[in-house]
Amino acid sequence: MSNLSATSESSKVQSHGRTEYKMSIGKALAKMWREEGWRGFMAGNGTNCIRIVPYSAIQFGAFNFYKRFFESEPGLPLNPQQRLLCGGLAGITSVTFTYPLDIVRTRLSIQTASFEGLSAQAKKELPGMWGLMASMYKNEGGIFALYRGIIPTVAGVAPYVGLNFMVYETMRNYFTQEGEKNPGVFGKLGAGAVSGAVAQTFTYPFDVLRRRFQINTMSGMGYQYKSIWDALTTIIKHEGVRGLYKGIAPNLLKVAPSMASSWLSFELTRDLLVSLKPMEV
Repeated sequence: MSNLSATSESSKVQSHGRTEYKMSIGKALAKMWREEGWRGFMAGNGTNCIRIVPYSAIQFGAFNFYKRFFESEPGLPLNPQQRLLCGGLAGITSVTFTYPLDIVRTRLSIQTASFEGLSAQAKKELPGMWGLMASMYKNEGGIFALYRGIIPTVAGVAPYVGLNFMVYETMRNYFTQEGEKNPGVFGKLGAGAVSGAVAQTFTYPFDVLRRRFQINTMSGMGYQYKSIWDALTTIIKHEGVRGLYKGIAPNLLKVAPSMASSWLSFELTRDLLVSLKPMEV
């Protein structure tokens, strides 16, 4: 999914007047392959893999923690509104702990893009994950640099994760055959894909704002935003409402299978751990 992720990130941060990545998904992927090869598709994927493990673990763990405060009795299912709220809180918790890795991942995904403002020498000296993190900390404001864009991120992640948990449970019940307690593998995959796609579509403008703030201080990007409101009005003024949905097509192609496999992995792992638990006598 890294190639689609890189294509999506490049589209999100493409400012008005620049056309390097104003192209179809197929042409964008071909351009990346031609200019950067397989490594271009995998740019930032190592950081993403390092980030996604604690991010997912904290998210699912936090959801189970928060839902205890809303259960009328232990083990009883939550209603949709409660799942939305618990999911939102879990999303905020997980992104707060892993945000520095997220901002580094974004920059790694786009730092090799052929923007005119980047000199040839700058491209040769592009740092890796830890080098980039150290550089941001040293040159862009310390720990605050690693949390740049956290406000629009939280504003988008809370409803995204909340909707994800809420829609997944609804679709999970829909895909469960009559007389069965749980859906099959394909049912779980389908429920995960739908929940991820629905959540991403409703909260996508926040994702665009998040990415743009994360690279707001990078040279050659063509814009500098002073606040969330300034970013929102500037994007709509110069790019229209469509600017808030730049890159949504490759993003949905990435999110749907990604969330499907994530939910399936969670359920299979949970079932395995439950089966290993000693029987009470």
